[in-house]
Amino acid sequence: MNKKIDNDSIPIIKNNKIIGFDKKNIIHKKGLLHIAVSVFIFDTNDKINLMLQKRSSKKYHSSLLWTNTSCSHPVKNESISHAAHRCLKNEMGFDCHLQYKFCFIYNEILNNGLIENELDHVFIGKYKKHPILNFKEVANWKWISLENLITDIYNFPHLYTIWLKIIIKNYINKLIK
Repeated sequence: MNKKIDNDSIPIIKNNKIIGFDKKNIIHKKGLLHIAVSVFIFDTNDKINLMLQKRSSKKYHSSLLWTNTSCSHPVKNESISHAAHRCLKNEMGFDCHLQYKFCFIYNEILNNGLIENELDHVFIGKYKKHPILNFKEVANWKWISLENLITDIYNFPHLYTIWLKIIIKNYINKLIK
């Protein structure tokens, strides 16, 4: 018998160790530190264009905002790398080789009062085709150059997720090296 994975129960961490699991909405209401993954897919090795997704209107936070290619949380007994591949397949309908780049912690209050307190693990990959969107997760997608993305975030910050803005502002050199 296959064991059902609880995709809504994610790891809570303290001192870089998992101390428990809880539902995503509870973790975000309480602002508990938890693990996340962010995937950035480029169209070439030169990292010319980045694939962005516009989050679905059905998302309980940051809905209809532009963000990196895919993002999620590992579930119980799932590696961070597996979570990155799972969310890419689930949201964008494809998988590719992913390279782990870095991690960082951020703590931000969202517009709806939820709190993002995440240890975010960032992966990059390369893919040249069109995605096959899961419309429960993603409303739209586009390719954008990093230069145009930086300009657009500066001019229209309200159109982008907080974690994408943090990564582009503080860690862009780690993404492209």
